[in-house]
Amino acid sequence: MKKTFCLAIIVFLFSCGSGATDPPAVCGPFGAPSAAVISDVKPSCGDGKLLGPWKDADKIDRYACLYEPKAASPNSKLPMIVYLHPSLFSAGWITQTNILDLQNSVSLSADPRNVGYIVLAPEGRKTTHYYPFPDNTGVGWDNWYRQLNPAGDVKIGNTIWRENADAATIDHFIASEVATGNVDTSRIYISGWSNGAAMAYLYAVNRPNIAAAAVYSAPNPFGAFDDPCPQQPVAGAPSSNQQIQIFNPGARTMHVHNACDVGGICPNGELMASQMNSAGVVVDDVILDNRHQQVHACTDSCGTDPNAPEKSTAGITGSVIGLGNHMRWPKEWTTAMLDFFRQHPLKSTP
Repeated sequence: MKKTFCLAIIVFLFSCGSGATDPPAVCGPFGAPSAAVISDVKPSCGDGKLLGPWKDADKIDRYACLYEPKAASPNSKLPMIVYLHPSLFSAGWITQTNILDLQNSVSLSADPRNVGYIVLAPEGRKTTHYYPFPDNTGVGWDNWYRQLNPAGDVKIGNTIWRENADAATIDHFIASEVATGNVDTSRIYISGWSNGAAMAYLYAVNRPNIAAAAVYSAPNPFGAFDDPCPQQPVAGAPSSNQQIQIFNPGARTMHVHNACDVGGICPNGELMASQMNSAGVVVDDVILDNRHQQVHACTDSCGTDPNAPEKSTAGITGSVIGLGNHMRWPKEWTTAMLDFFRQHPLKSTP
């Protein structure tokens, strides 16, 4: 039973064992140091269009997939959803959701006749992660180095702190698509799954051009698993390295997650919601049972520690169920997420 369990968990984000121990990170004003880069990743976009390469600050080629609706009205500006993939999977994993299936039939605009939305799916890169083996390295997003100041690089004393390379990449591909004139800039939204959801959340609360975020199963980007440098998000200037300023506390966000999720992500998500609320961010917190029906509490057998430590407090059965839930996008809730987007345009254009 234990061997079968370990083989199943090795697929995604959790392990019976542990990988090699990394040296302690030196925490700074923006959390952990930037992730160590292993390689670039060129996604397979399926029916979409491959964008890039564009070199980030580490001289790594970056790419994105672009999916445009077929039913768009001529000369109309369309809303755009930026989708961030889970770690260990690529941008093409969007096909495991039904976001593209609804692209030609749903309106995210005030005018219901303006049907269709653009989907932009940037690609991560292979780096080190602060997740349990086998997700301690691989494709994904660096939400542990939290220098996401919209102004770009920041100088503190004599040290220049470079902008998070993943955030800069998302910035680039959004700007490139906006430059085409096809995007309704009052309706740029962001979504994501797992590690991509964590990065989407972190990005949304730091980018005033993002109207709203609706994500699925996000580990708290301010502290989860073996994150060596957790921080408390605050709307103003931080008082110490244990706090991190966010620059878009007016963001509207929706977090859909499972009552039984892998590694204790449910109580960790509740901690994130509490931290967001304290910083002024409004969170629509939606907890789902194993049948994707809404409930109002986490399942204790699937983990109770809000910090979601690497050694989960979940039992074996809860871990297996949580893993299965985590790897299924809640397709029954996509329309609710899209409706959340429609109801929350940008209050004012930056």
